[in-house]
Amino acid sequence: MAGKIEKICKRFGDDRTRMLDVVLAVQKECGGVSGESMQAIAQALDTHRVEVESVVSFYAFLSEKPNGQVMIRLCDDIIDRLQGADLVAAAFERELGIRMGQTSADGITLSRTACIGMSDQAPAALINDVVVTRLSRDKARDIVGHLRKNPNPQDLVNVLGDGNNAHDLVRSMVRNNIRLSGPVVLTAMEPGAALAGALPLSPAEVIRNVKTARLRGRGGAGFPTGMKWEYTRNADAEKRYIICNADEGEPGTFKDRVILTEYPDAMFEGMTIGGYAIGASEGILYLRAEYAYLKEFLESVLASRREQGLLGKSVCNKEGFDFDIKIQMGAGAYICGEETALISSCEGTRGDPKNRPPFPAQSGYLGYPTSVNNVETFCCVARILEHGPGWFSHYGSEGSSGTKLLSVAGDCLRPGVYEVPFGTAVNEILKLVGAENAKGVQVGGPSGQMVPPSEYGRIICYEDLATGGSVMVFGPERDLLEITHAFMEFFVEESCGYCTPCRVGNVLLEQGLEKIISGKGEPEDLAYLRDLGNTVKATSRCGLGQTSPNPVLTTLEKFRAEYEDRVEPRKEGKDPGFDLTEAVTEAAQITGRE
Repeated sequence: MAGKIEKICKRFGDDRTRMLDVVLAVQKECGGVSGESMQAIAQALDTHRVEVESVVSFYAFLSEKPNGQVMIRLCDDIIDRLQGADLVAAAFERELGIRMGQTSADGITLSRTACIGMSDQAPAALINDVVVTRLSRDKARDIVGHLRKNPNPQDLVNVLGDGNNAHDLVRSMVRNNIRLSGPVVLTAMEPGAALAGALPLSPAEVIRNVKTARLRGRGGAGFPTGMKWEYTRNADAEKRYIICNADEGEPGTFKDRVILTEYPDAMFEGMTIGGYAIGASEGILYLRAEYAYLKEFLESVLASRREQGLLGKSVCNKEGFDFDIKIQMGAGAYICGEETALISSCEGTRGDPKNRPPFPAQSGYLGYPTSVNNVETFCCVARILEHGPGWFSHYGSEGSSGTKLLSVAGDCLRPGVYEVPFGTAVNEILKLVGAENAKGVQVGGPSGQMVPPSEYGRIICYEDLATGGSVMVFGPERDLLEITHAFMEFFVEESCGYCTPCRVGNVLLEQGLEKIISGKGEPEDLAYLRDLGNTVKATSRCGLGQTSPNPVLTTLEKFRAEYEDRVEPRKEGKDPGFDLTEAVTEAAQITGRE
């Protein structure tokens, strides 16, 4: 074992900052990262075992306990549940003869996982790194039978998806589901066309063009991209980095998946322009573990760009501009979508958010100034430098220029990816997707807000409804409190646990919802949930805790009747949440009497 670990560590240069790559490789070869493996890794990387264990215990896709030869991860987000994921899970359990979290005698492990970026073709699962979509109970039985005869999940793919999903290096059944292409992102771009517009300019002029275009980050927060680049470039340092955040973990979001599959050149070109603008020689694409099936293809795109002189020494014959990009795999952690947590992960540690200040533009990756931008943002950069800031800012609303990619899923006829100008109203989107009778629309994923029918005239833009791209549609028959509860379950699971307001407060919010859903709530509970939610928002350390109460707070405000219909005042002073039989059950078991 020690010899195998030593070889793996040498493959990554015995570099402590590559620990995440090391443990992923160990798990792939050994099925898990055992205590013995952790000790060997620590010795090879000249660190402490506790540092290795902290990484293994943090990421959902890593495990100290060995998994089976085949790992089935069934997506458990709300869209998949509403499309029948629980029935599929039960079918898998029956066929395998195990429960969730267990491994069958023939080496198949079954587990649940958070959103895998396939909400437009749910229910879906990852089997090892192979994506399997549109599952049913019959398909689950067929899959288990196939895997018992042939444990290679790739052979489950008998029909290939469209576009590059059928590429020899991808070979996936995933469908792009591009429903509406636009002029900015979902359109062809000749490799090198944007660099031809950028490199004759000075870095300061490139940044000025991005600022003139009024480009704001497409990850959801909407921070001005040019301003972030300017801060990074002006930081006093001998080295700088630019990172592309492809950790598309917000449930219901999958538009970056489509860019990575069909338009990677535009993204890589935007990264290269960003590197030139801030004075970086190295870029990192942080790719979520759920999109590992695209890694080999993306590596081939990078290799092609190097051959064309679009990466490497003297990019496009620009003397003095050397720039290259590497891919860093994630390992399953929603919090790594937050930029400082993502940087921690790139450094080979737990994906813990960092205190700010200093901001990444001052001290980021390995302590150097770093700019972290979203996949879609880099595509916009490329188009701005290809066509000019005036062309770009022609699209959009007064305060939000350009277009926005929306991942639409749920109770609609046409789920998929839509590129619309900023300023498009919710009711226009519902008409496009075939969901004009929607009971509620969750804009911005669980951390966003639930929009009621009375507000379908609101528009998608930073000054009204901001979103990283997720739009979940819920039909008239859906229980919005059950949906809200599912969102809170997600946040409880994904909290890094660092700060008390988020670690404890989200659990209390979840429990408060359970009380109301079970019919034991009283009117005072609504004020309690509101006050608790606001406290968690105000006192949490990072963006996760600052937005995690939103499912409760926005439904309390916009769908209050859903709560009020389920609570009632105390009768004769009795607490409806107190069950005498349940309260004495444990004592009865201890004493051995009823």
